[in-house]
Amino acid sequence: MEIKPDEISSILRARIEGLETGSADLSEVGTVLSVADGIARIHGLDNVMALEMLELPHDVTGLALNLEEDNVGAVLFGAWDSIVEGDTVKRTGRLLEIPVGEQMLGRLVDPLGRPLDGKGEINATEFRPAEFKAPGVVQRQGVHEPMQTGLKAIDAMIPIGRGQRELIIGDRQTGKTAIATDTIINNKDQDLICVYVAIGQRMSTVVQFMRTLEDAGAMENTIIVAAPADEAAPIKFMAPYAGTAMAEYFTYQGKHTLCVYDDLTKHAYAYRQMSLLLRRPPGREAYPGDVFYLHSRLLERGVKLSADLGGGSLTALPIIETQASDVSAYIPTNVISITDGQIFLEPDLFFSGVRPAINVGISVSRVGGNAQTKAMKKVAGKLRLELSQFRELEAFSQFGSELDADTQATLARGERLVVMLNQVERHPLAVPDQVASIFAGTGGYLDRIKTDRVQEFLGRLLERLHAEQAELMARIGASGELPEADEAALGEAIAEMIDDFGANFAADGSPIEEGESDRIVSETERAEGPKAVAEGVAA
Repeated sequence: MEIKPDEISSILRARIEGLETGSADLSEVGTVLSVADGIARIHGLDNVMALEMLELPHDVTGLALNLEEDNVGAVLFGAWDSIVEGDTVKRTGRLLEIPVGEQMLGRLVDPLGRPLDGKGEINATEFRPAEFKAPGVVQRQGVHEPMQTGLKAIDAMIPIGRGQRELIIGDRQTGKTAIATDTIINNKDQDLICVYVAIGQRMSTVVQFMRTLEDAGAMENTIIVAAPADEAAPIKFMAPYAGTAMAEYFTYQGKHTLCVYDDLTKHAYAYRQMSLLLRRPPGREAYPGDVFYLHSRLLERGVKLSADLGGGSLTALPIIETQASDVSAYIPTNVISITDGQIFLEPDLFFSGVRPAINVGISVSRVGGNAQTKAMKKVAGKLRLELSQFRELEAFSQFGSELDADTQATLARGERLVVMLNQVERHPLAVPDQVASIFAGTGGYLDRIKTDRVQEFLGRLLERLHAEQAELMARIGASGELPEADEAALGEAIAEMIDDFGANFAADGSPIEEGESDRIVSETERAEGPKAVAEGVAA
């Protein structure tokens, strides 16, 4: 006959009634009643706290989650399958803590701070709580410093500021991790410390990611926290909180940090598995009712601290995987409502060759121009509107055979802007390069260039600007501004490059004979309409 936990407690109390007070402190020691799937039911531990660390045999660590009337439900970290019924459990009196510090930089670790990269032990001397109360309104200030990703499409239209929480959302294999990778690489020489949290990925994928950062020289300022797919659910559940604690160590020293959670969909899966094993009641779509609180208490720790607290920042880039682009599902809508904007990646755009495959229509940054340099704001002001108009006309033009000159010009400009925003992975651009490229598009200069040669032209343009206009580019990079004089000088340099490009280079890059350039312009006029060419020349 099965003995219930409350019967066990009454038997134990009866046995020890004769003991003197203080001779046995039963509230600090417990006994394992059952263990399965990384979850233990423990009798005793009357004074245990929620999220308190527990000591078990075989170097296994427990975490008290369910404080029930007659037992404690705890999740186990480590070799939990070595724990058996009857093992002794001890309280530590400490809430869940994560090792933090400078020693973690450049390392691949698990959520408990143990090294996974074979580079030796990490002798961390400081610890931070995994769960930490987010700063209040008084302790924060407005987000106003740009956090450059190095991607033209994002920095121009969906700018991210230091201390912002920007969601990256899309189907699998649409380039979500690539955006995070380029952002980390772009900030390798900046005062930004990056923490990348890999949840539920293959370990080989995480190692490849680490190699990519090492090859780019970006690993020195980065910590990778890995909770791979073959780990138990409690490790995956803890990973984003551990990564945030490691980043917060630097944030509260007045430094700037970036935390990427890749991805919170798998985090929610792990939490659901763990919660149902703990017998927490399921809610919508078989998720526990507190799954919103799971992610909100994590992402609210993203902050731009007030000057009194050092002015540090923690920028959060959570990643969510959708199914068939369904952003109205349970987890996506949760995280969209918590964050300060989202970057939505669309499969159709991805498969048509657009990189990054951003849907401009529903992607938004709620911080906006506050997180942009003045130069970028000036040249990219109408970019979003022109792209939206192009997407609308593109769909409309499929059904119409004859288009007026204005519509043709808008379509021609839009095609060039889409190609201009395309960017190769692992090649983030500095601010001056982005400003020059975007100015060439929004200023109408690219209207004279054939669409399939826009990327070639931009490559040659940047080479020439760095060679002949180095002072101008350095000034834009240093000040982040584009006064009228610099704007005019940049426009003249781009116009000269267009004249030389059209006159001197054919589509294959070979030089053109004298007199051939007129033929190229006339061909462009016939193919794209006289209005587009005239506008480009006038600009």
